[in-house]
Amino acid sequence: MTSTADDLDFVFLDEKDASRYTLTRGGVLLSVLDYRDDGHTVAMTRAYTVPAHRGQGHAARVVAGAVADLEARGDRSVDAVCWYVADWFDAHPDKKHLLRRR
Repeated sequence: MTSTADDLDFVFLDEKDASRYTLTRGGVLLSVLDYRDDGHTVAMTRAYTVPAHRGQGHAARVVAGAVADLEARGDRSVDAVCWYVADWFDAHPDKKHLLRRR
């Protein structure tokens, strides 16, 4: 499990046992990114933000964290199954090299 915190006390975790990345602040769950990892490709299947915390960029933050984690590892490509993740990659063309080639 990896963790980072920024100056706003956000904590980003890769919960490998649950196949999800999470974003919390002050111990409160804000957003989740579910995935399936087959050893070659990480299929990002669902980005979800707790309704009370929507509209604050938390889903984008958790997707960006997951992409940064996978890019740093360098051993997986990404399959953007979730529409939100696909839109995130459209908005960040500098990260499209991580997408699985079809």
